[in-house]
Amino acid sequence: MKTLFTVLTATLLLASTTADAKIIHEERSLYRNILISEQNGERCMRFVVHDRATHNQSCFYLANPRKLVFDYAKMVMASLLVKPEPKEILIVGLGGGTLPAVFHELLPNATITSAEIDPAVVKAAKRFFNYQESAQIQTVVMDARVYLKRALRENKKWDLIILDAFNGDYIPEHLMTKEFLQEVRSALNPGGLVAANTFATSRLYHHESVTYEAVFPHVKMLASPRGNRVLLAAPEPFSLPGPDLASQEWQARFDPYGIDVKQILALEKAANWDKNAKVLTDQFAPANLLKH
Repeated sequence: MKTLFTVLTATLLLASTTADAKIIHEERSLYRNILISEQNGERCMRFVVHDRATHNQSCFYLANPRKLVFDYAKMVMASLLVKPEPKEILIVGLGGGTLPAVFHELLPNATITSAEIDPAVVKAAKRFFNYQESAQIQTVVMDARVYLKRALRENKKWDLIILDAFNGDYIPEHLMTKEFLQEVRSALNPGGLVAANTFATSRLYHHESVTYEAVFPHVKMLASPRGNRVLLAAPEPFSLPGPDLASQEWQARFDPYGIDVKQILALEKAANWDKNAKVLTDQFAPANLLKH
């Protein structure tokens, strides 16, 4: 039950970080406090975890809802420069439902499934971010790892898997390990691709990077000056196209979302992590690294 103390705490915490934001909805779910606010022409979803307000999880411009706000979302769309016509797409984590909406507009015949553990997030996405389910856009309310295990038993596979789950602090630790990524790899169709939203500034940067390399022979990185990072990973060799070719083929399609193809491709960076860092596993997870 949501208590007066919970509401006041969440309100004060949000006010301390976004003094001019107007809170239009707040809800205590089974997993976190969910806050929806408006500020500077943007509507955003934010979580309160461990008695503090975290970064925005999802935002859209009220005057132009199609235009993407976050660098990471634009970088994730670079996956289509590698895998132009995926028929089956899995998105781990829903937020406000921005990514499935954009993928659906670009690929109206693709089937897009989002796995989201928190039913309150799904409800908020529908109410405040115009997230709409259909025959092509589906939502599974389940822990993504449980869902993947069940899908593998049914031989369900995808052409493109987007990893975008955040609990407020960072990526849930059981969705960062070698064992989980092996399950993700097993769920790819031949020629399939993974795009993972991470942070270049994370204390887990080196461990996270070598964990992807331990599972996927081919890993490429896009990193923005703001610290956002997207890893593209696949069992089979792939390459990002040259800026001129990609711009000619994709720029018109990406224009409504505020994506500059050349700028996105310019964010490709060489691997710069410590190759000797320890791989994350179910036994050696982020909690082991951050508890000291």
